[in-house]
Amino acid sequence: MTTPDVRERRPARGAGFDPERARRDVPILHRTVNGHPLAWLDNGATTQKPRQVIEALAGYYSHSNSNIHRGAHTLAREATELYEGGRATVADFLGASSPEDVVFTRGTTEAINLVARTWGSRNLGPGDEILVSSLEHHSNIVPWQLIAKERRARVVPIPLLADGAIDQDAFADLLSCRTQLVAVSHASNVLGTVPPVREMTALAHRYGAKVLVDGAQAVAHFPVDVQELDVDFYAVSGHKLYAPTGIGALYGKPEALAGMPPWQGGGNMIDQVSFERTTYAAVPHLFEAGTGHISGPVGMKAAIDWLTSFGHEAVAAYETELLGYAQRALAGIDGLEVLGTAPDKIAVLTFTLAGHDPMEIADWLDQDGIAIRAGHHCAQPSLRHYGCTSAARASLALYNTREEVDRLVASLRALRASGG
Repeated sequence: MTTPDVRERRPARGAGFDPERARRDVPILHRTVNGHPLAWLDNGATTQKPRQVIEALAGYYSHSNSNIHRGAHTLAREATELYEGGRATVADFLGASSPEDVVFTRGTTEAINLVARTWGSRNLGPGDEILVSSLEHHSNIVPWQLIAKERRARVVPIPLLADGAIDQDAFADLLSCRTQLVAVSHASNVLGTVPPVREMTALAHRYGAKVLVDGAQAVAHFPVDVQELDVDFYAVSGHKLYAPTGIGALYGKPEALAGMPPWQGGGNMIDQVSFERTTYAAVPHLFEAGTGHISGPVGMKAAIDWLTSFGHEAVAAYETELLGYAQRALAGIDGLEVLGTAPDKIAVLTFTLAGHDPMEIADWLDQDGIAIRAGHHCAQPSLRHYGCTSAARASLALYNTREEVDRLVASLRALRASGG
């Protein structure tokens, strides 16, 4: 197996991208925390929002707020156009063949649960296997455990190599006629690993298995084309993509979505209802029962427009360069170990520091205005691979700078020197 050519397609270095252009657009980055300028290095948990997204939300609620699809008045038409315009933008961003291939959800977690409860309930049976990589966030593990227990199927973990890459030889050996689905992250939220999704998908398809990809950590960092990857399902979260919380999307191949039953009942997902018989709306509305997060797609469209205005390839190149700078800088701190050194990874740096608890590290950095994450990161199997139950994590984005990395390193050195 070879690694994917995602990085190989990117221009060398930052391709002229200037992070200050992005920083000017993000109001929260200009506040202080504990007397210091905020250094937001917790992008793996959520990204900060540019003014273009904030203004789009304010504009929607100020001028076009209405329920959608069912109203005949002007505001209903405007709100519907904005909502469906968001769907079209997400479809184009992911490389989907049609907006109808995109279902709005509350986020990646709900998208994966949707597939588990609908596709899983219809297609899994006793003895069937779901292969799940050991990179996964809990939201791409637990839903499969729940449906597997109900359907008497099995969840089979795909092991990792020492550097945090998925063991491709083990993956090939685990595939069999019993494999019904492969679930894998496009980028790990803990190790940063970017697996060779296209190649894994091609191999899984030889056995007739479907492939679901958790793209929550990927789409903000590098371009994604779901048709090129040939995946059956791809899930994303808006708030990891500079968009509002509470909105996400599920891409599904048309034939896969068409074979899935409703998972929630209510308004918007119906055609005709009577006590004798109910018929349902077409996909994607079939899976969007009730009044959804209407402003969410408005904000998601604004976020995607903002991100792509910089050139997604240029952003990816800049983040790769910044990651390299941070890796070299952290390597000079005694007792610090970065978890996950796979050659293809996004700008996520999860680490331990000898003699210091991760929560202590995070609290120390917070006093210097530096925000990182500490804990198990909802990915306990990944940490157990390194013998850890918790770790600190700095995750970078397009608006982060070398100066912020320098502040992180200086603060960590001061912590080591303090002996506290």
